Amino acid sequence: MIQKYDILVIGGGHAGCEAATAAANMGAKTCLVTMDMNKIAQMSCNPAVGGIAKGQIVREIDALGGQMALVTDATAIQFRMLNRGKGPAVWSPRAQCDRGKFIWEWRRMLDETENLDVWQDQADELLVEHEEVIGVRTIWGAELRAKAVIITAGTFLNGLLHIGRKMVAGGRIAEPAVPHFTESITRHGIRSARMKTGTPVRIDKRSVHFEDMEIQDGENDFHQFSFIGEHRQLKQLPCWMCYTNPEVHETLRSGLADSPLYNGQIQSIGPRYCPSIETKLVTFPDKDQHLLFLEPEGETTNEMYLNGFSSSLPMDVQIAALRKIPGLRDAKVYRPGYAIEYDFFDPTQLKHSLESKIIKGLFLAGQVNGTTGYEEAGGQGTVAGINAALYCGNSEPFIMHRDESYIGVLIDDLVTKGVDEPYRMFTSRAEYRILLRQDDADARLTEKAYNLGLAKRDRYDIWKEKQKYIEEIEDFCNKTSIKAKDINSGLEHLGTTPLERGCKLVDLVSRPQLSLKNLSEIIPGLKEMLNRPKHRKEEITEAAEIRMKYKGYIERERMVADKMHRLENIRIKGHFNYTEMNSLSTEARQKLTTINPETLAQASRIPGVSPSDINVLLVLMGR
Repeated sequence: MIQKYDILVIGGGHAGCEAATAAANMGAKTCLVTMDMNKIAQMSCNPAVGGIAKGQIVREIDALGGQMALVTDATAIQFRMLNRGKGPAVWSPRAQCDRGKFIWEWRRMLDETENLDVWQDQADELLVEHEEVIGVRTIWGAELRAKAVIITAGTFLNGLLHIGRKMVAGGRIAEPAVPHFTESITRHGIRSARMKTGTPVRIDKRSVHFEDMEIQDGENDFHQFSFIGEHRQLKQLPCWMCYTNPEVHETLRSGLADSPLYNGQIQSIGPRYCPSIETKLVTFPDKDQHLLFLEPEGETTNEMYLNGFSSSLPMDVQIAALRKIPGLRDAKVYRPGYAIEYDFFDPTQLKHSLESKIIKGLFLAGQVNGTTGYEEAGGQGTVAGINAALYCGNSEPFIMHRDESYIGVLIDDLVTKGVDEPYRMFTSRAEYRILLRQDDADARLTEKAYNLGLAKRDRYDIWKEKQKYIEEIEDFCNKTSIKAKDINSGLEHLGTTPLERGCKLVDLVSRPQLSLKNLSEIIPGLKEMLNRPKHRKEEITEAAEIRMKYKGYIERERMVADKMHRLENIRIKGHFNYTEMNSLSTEARQKLTTINPETLAQASRIPGVSPSDINVLLVLMGR
């Protein structure tokens, strides 16, 4: 059986779902190949979306016309805005979701997407002719042909599960691994290696002593993930906090000899920023407790997730240690934690469009590029889907820059620096954090997505209306004069210094003790202005306030970014034979030859390429 498409997407996880819907919504005839249609966008680890920097990525996916934010809001059972004690540059939304409802909401999205077919099967061989992809062959003998193929296989490629000394092939617990597909890719010169990740024990909430834990409620204000979707509809549930103790640690240490991380079973590198509990004990031997979060898996299920207790120790050791925690002394376990090793491909062999430099028309996204996290996968999937559709239409690729999005930072880091451990996004990875806030992702990206044909007219119109109201509020604050005698009693009541003379309203907004909301209680004209929008008044007010309070910082960072764009505009690919350039350092010659950067700015970010090496290239370019 031979089927023909424009684009094939191999893998129905978070990257695959975003890639498939993006490509199809741009008009490409697309087929999503997945092993199990009932586990679409399965949340293999914690059923939570967002977090530090990850939440910004989800808002960027939404601004681009993607689906993750809409699905998250529809299935959220707890929402929090992290880092509220810091500046808005690092505010990060996070939601705990109902795992089962998340899957079926994604299924609904796929079912309602035009130009998109789903084929339940397992890819077995990548088909390539003359260094150009032509499709895949499946284990059941189906031959799917396409102009472009996007691989989003997650942890399934030669996946190997570990619990103690026991090893079982699998892509996730109780799901088969994909044994041959990697080899059909690497035979063409694409490099692969191994990585490791893990997940914790799942607990029956009926066996938990919540009276011995500390409750952590969510927030119920206006914040959400999507700029256009409905507000949270499901019942909101609390999470719970508890701690390990010396008894727990002693029990865990008794099993270290059988830990696959320390007995030689696992050679690959795991995620630095989400370590297993046994890694925490070895890395921080002086700590006598570690914080754990017990989080609900759904609105109605008894299953709970013990965040912070990832482990691949023998199951009896895991459970014995768990029961030394007071709140979990009678814990019943659905299944123990486990580790998984899997194949990934060297991302420095990709272009910024996520197309392979080796095989024309082949795109890769998600954990196969060495990343970890649903959000990082979804962002890559969106970009790969967009660029595969553009590739099929012989159009120029869509490249996201570091000052435009966290997704742009992520992709640039991958293709420029590569990975030696699972890559996780943090706000600290972005040099333009003030420009990449969670509140302004629509301002940065929606117009671009609309011009691509991915964001539809309704989404674009919502953004333009929001933009109009933000500008009206800013204009009102810039033009409105405030007299000291009219407002000083109100300012004293709000805990801020009275005015000595009149000023513009924008000068009051910049004070840390004041906000548009509390100022509107003492300035009637402002209250009327803030009530003008018919929808999302609070979101519009917050966006306008942030722009005014941080105007100086935003403008300064924009100037720095614009200077770096000058290097982005100096294209160097194909201009130099680096191996013959003795004026460069030996390391720079090697790295520049391997990466072959497109621009001077990309070259400047390659580890091992020094500022003096960049100056040499500038001189040779006549700059």
